[in-house]
Amino acid sequence: MLDNLEKFINLKRDIAEINIDPLQRGGVLTPEARATLMEWGDGYSVCDFCTGMLDHIKNPPIEEFVHGVLPEFLGTDEVRITHGAREGKFAAMHSLCEKGDWVVMDGNAHYTTVLAAERAGLRIEYVPSSGEPDYAITQEGYTKAIERAYEHKGNVSLAVLTYPDGNYGNLADARAVADACHDYGVPLLLNGAYAIGRMPVNARELGADIIVGSGHKSMAASGPVGVLGATEEYARTIFRLSSTKKNKEVELLGCTVRGAPLLTMMASFPAVVERVAHWQEEVEKARWFSAEMEKMGLMQQGDRPHNHDLMFFLSENLYQISQTAKKGRYFLYRDLKDRGVCGIKPGLTRQFKLSTFGLSRPELDKVLSAFLEIIESYDRA
Repeated sequence: MLDNLEKFINLKRDIAEINIDPLQRGGVLTPEARATLMEWGDGYSVCDFCTGMLDHIKNPPIEEFVHGVLPEFLGTDEVRITHGAREGKFAAMHSLCEKGDWVVMDGNAHYTTVLAAERAGLRIEYVPSSGEPDYAITQEGYTKAIERAYEHKGNVSLAVLTYPDGNYGNLADARAVADACHDYGVPLLLNGAYAIGRMPVNARELGADIIVGSGHKSMAASGPVGVLGATEEYARTIFRLSSTKKNKEVELLGCTVRGAPLLTMMASFPAVVERVAHWQEEVEKARWFSAEMEKMGLMQQGDRPHNHDLMFFLSENLYQISQTAKKGRYFLYRDLKDRGVCGIKPGLTRQFKLSTFGLSRPELDKVLSAFLEIIESYDRA
């Protein structure tokens, strides 16, 4: 196999002009971040400047970023950089919980929240959603889930709320959920992987004790990279120092991101702060787009009116087309690609999710036109 390695040399992305994948809309690099990626792309590119603690490097200004602007941006006392939101969730669970404890989480939780709990040896009590079409998560659901967990004669050491969830883009009432958890002395971890960097999020105002975010999903960073913030009470445990290795934090294995992902997050940060200030425009744009999609027979699920750019659609008409289309269930992906649109996973027709974040009205008009042309072309066939 080592005689045939040419395929690894010229790695190109087969991508259309407009990408509506929710995973990628908030992670599109700024021009400044693209330049930084080239400058700092070599391996451990910041380690020449480290005297023992990554987050205290002064040049480039990582210390100011991590201990100055990020805590203010997130509304927390302490922040650290992680390899992603999932690593932040695991660090919090592993440090704050004992094996066999219960963690309460919403039924819309990302699979990585479940895996983090499993890896930490925790038991899970779910807060069920209201089901189709709203899939809502409520304060009362958390109260009942915590009580159920206590009935199992176990310790409830953490609750997690996905904000918004990665399927429907629902934004639960985080403040109410936090209050419900705190009534039982349970700290709340807010999973803001699709929120931090897209919309205003202040952990202190929302009542969250711990918060995680994703740089590559929502903060215009190359990734994998994330943020983990906590109040002073919980930061002392999560970010505790090793008893044997001076200046190394145990849960982070000493250092986390040591190069381009962190620096691209920093380079994009001014633009991220600016775009967060225009979040309501993104919401209005998403609502308009959803209404136009529904005129074609595609039905948006989740919060109505919707409060996030991530949306989930049921598309029975497209599924029916797939039953007879020459390309079968892959027709939608290929027909959209032919019209300059990508981001819907290959093979999905009956339901799919997408994002309008950062796209202009003319670009979204092109997306809508692509869907309409596809539907009408098969109706005429």
